[in-house]
Amino acid sequence: MGNMRIPRSVGTHDGSFHADEVTACALLILFDLVDEGKIIRTRNPEKLAECEYVCDVGGIYSLEEKRFDHHQVSYEGPWSSAGMILNYLKEQRLMSLEEYHFLNQTLIHGVDEQDNGRFFSKEGFCSFSDIIKIYNPEEGKNSSDADFFFALKFTMDLLKRLRSKFRYDRMCRDVVRSAMEKDEFCLFFDRPLAWQENFFFLGGEQHTAAFVCFPACDQWILRGIPPTLDRRMEVRVPFPESWAGLLGKDLEEVSGIPGAIFCHKGLFLSVWDSKEHCRRALQLVLENRGLV
Repeated sequence: MGNMRIPRSVGTHDGSFHADEVTACALLILFDLVDEGKIIRTRNPEKLAECEYVCDVGGIYSLEEKRFDHHQVSYEGPWSSAGMILNYLKEQRLMSLEEYHFLNQTLIHGVDEQDNGRFFSKEGFCSFSDIIKIYNPEEGKNSSDADFFFALKFTMDLLKRLRSKFRYDRMCRDVVRSAMEKDEFCLFFDRPLAWQENFFFLGGEQHTAAFVCFPACDQWILRGIPPTLDRRMEVRVPFPESWAGLLGKDLEEVSGIPGAIFCHKGLFLSVWDSKEHCRRALQLVLENRGLV
């Protein structure tokens, strides 16, 4: 590595920008490797040589040299500069393998696929890469670094939220695991949380639970668990058909349970005014199905 490089700087190409280099720069900033004020947008080889990191330009891929371009013939891998930087962060042990897979599966893989021409959005659908493309100035107008930095701010915010979601999701996983260990027909939680994906990640397809019960906005939710994650609009045990779409007093009259608020017409979700009434609804459904 050269001795004249600007510490905590990153170079990327000027002109039209894409999601991969915007995301690569955002990752380097969020993981405290570069400063936002030291992003240099140029194709000038001499200026790029002064940068500590270079992304999406320069014709070199080298973790040791901190060069992350994917356009050269010698690179035959699947990544764009976004995937290269994410892998670099993993190799530097700045993130866990689990967080690497989470960010890759939720965002970075899609950026790589679209930038390398292996994916195109269908009409009526807008991907993250499509959104970043919109930040570019219209044809005929001068390209401005300001547009790039608008896109960068958006991307940094998204990545911050994804990382926060990752941490929250792993906390929820521990709570769900504890509830599943009781091996009951219903999983009870004392607060709303991300239960569904974690339930199936932890082997929920083979678990006996058919319902979850948790509070939400001063009410209590009784929700049927789907048979699999792919069939999430189905349930293992539906509510009585007579409850479908009913509200308030109508649901109270049919169910015989006070505090009824709503039952979804799909018979997978019902809402009650208290945990006690939610439990009574659960007991009634299980009795009707001969499960208790």
